[in-house]
Amino acid sequence: MTDDDSRPRPASLGDLFMSFTVLALQGFGGVLAVVQRELVEKKGWLTREEFVEEWAVAQIMPGPNVVNLGITLGGRYFGWRGSVAAVAGLISAPLVIVLVLALLYSKFAASTQLAGALRGMGAVAAGLIAATGIKLVPALKKNALGVPIAALVAVATFVAVAWLRLPLAWVLAGVGGISCVVAYRRLA
Repeated sequence: MTDDDSRPRPASLGDLFMSFTVLALQGFGGVLAVVQRELVEKKGWLTREEFVEEWAVAQIMPGPNVVNLGITLGGRYFGWRGSVAAVAGLISAPLVIVLVLALLYSKFAASTQLAGALRGMGAVAAGLIAATGIKLVPALKKNALGVPIAALVAVATFVAVAWLRLPLAWVLAGVGGISCVVAYRRLA
């Protein structure tokens, strides 16, 4: 991936910090949909193809996906200082919010209305993730696997994790390993 000077990029470390703070504050229950919309569609810091590749790398690295993405994106533009700014933006405000919510939850944990609200938020988060996945399908046309094989990989992963309840590490090693071999052979 080359960093073309004509492409949009964070203006400063402060811009990077604030951008990731805004991402974190929008991402209740998961940030995939928010990150894709903000970094690809609004800011243009990544193309769809770059986002798919960067997100894939972020998912296989240990730790939270969006933190890994922040580290790589911050590092791309500002080195280690950019990585620190992106991660600090991701965790500062949410940390304060989570601490306040934990205090409130301890007082209202028995509330049936709260339990219902939390279930509803889970459904919304699942819908956002599904919608983002569908939105990113066109980027697979340029992927080494292509749309049919990528769809097969997605279905196999879903079946292995959701229905067979296999450990994620096994699925990642098995399905991910096969995908890597197929992609390598197609690129060779």
